[in-house]
Amino acid sequence: MIDRGARDYDGNIIPPQPERNPEEERLHRKQRLAAAYRLFSRFGFDEGVAGHITARDPERTDCFWVNPFGMHFGHVRVSDLVLVDHDGQVVEGEGVVNRAAYAIHSQVHAARPDVISAAHAHSLYGKTFAAFRRKLDPLTQDSCSFYEDHTVFEDFTGVVFDLEEGKRIAHALGDAKAVILSNHGLLTVGHSVEEAAWWFISMERTCQSQLIAMAAGKPHLIDHENASVTAAQVGSHAAGWFQFQPLYDRITREQPDLLD
Repeated sequence: MIDRGARDYDGNIIPPQPERNPEEERLHRKQRLAAAYRLFSRFGFDEGVAGHITARDPERTDCFWVNPFGMHFGHVRVSDLVLVDHDGQVVEGEGVVNRAAYAIHSQVHAARPDVISAAHAHSLYGKTFAAFRRKLDPLTQDSCSFYEDHTVFEDFTGVVFDLEEGKRIAHALGDAKAVILSNHGLLTVGHSVEEAAWWFISMERTCQSQLIAMAAGKPHLIDHENASVTAAQVGSHAAGWFQFQPLYDRITREQPDLLD
């Protein structure tokens, strides 16, 4: 839940989310999860069957909701989502689970009880920037969302099927909001589905911006003091949650079937 009195980066008070019982909270998370998949499709983050976004169940906290393996992001509806347990078994819904989704997300959710949602995809600029095996620079106001709040997993051994590999990724993530998976792509997390999805969208664009700047010349970095101040303004849990709201409104108006 977003704290009452939280503010966005313009200083406006962000309305708090209402209290919800577990059933209502489950539906809320699943609706935002389906919307996040549709938005990832709209933004071109889908790459065949690769990529996954998860949402922790509010009651069975060792289980998470995810898309069925092989379903296009642009087709995902609330009713299509499947619930996966800590053993990687589908306990609710129909379909099979991407082994890499289980290997990565199960370990991230286990290592970070605060994380409600995690997002990973093979987006073009994210996977390209990941080949540099380095952190993002504080080049713009938006990039400051990730200043001193993201890490790099400096290894690549192929598709992640092994739980031990997932544990290593979770360890590399630490308590940050994002990790760059070397030669692979981006992984973002949040205290809500909205936050995790927004950080991925923003981080992908930040990678794009930095790649363009690096190709054009030597950009000027924002100094540590101002980058830190800006990070506090634009990189909070409340800011991440709030930035997603107009995207949710847009996609549910344009594609209302996702709520089915």
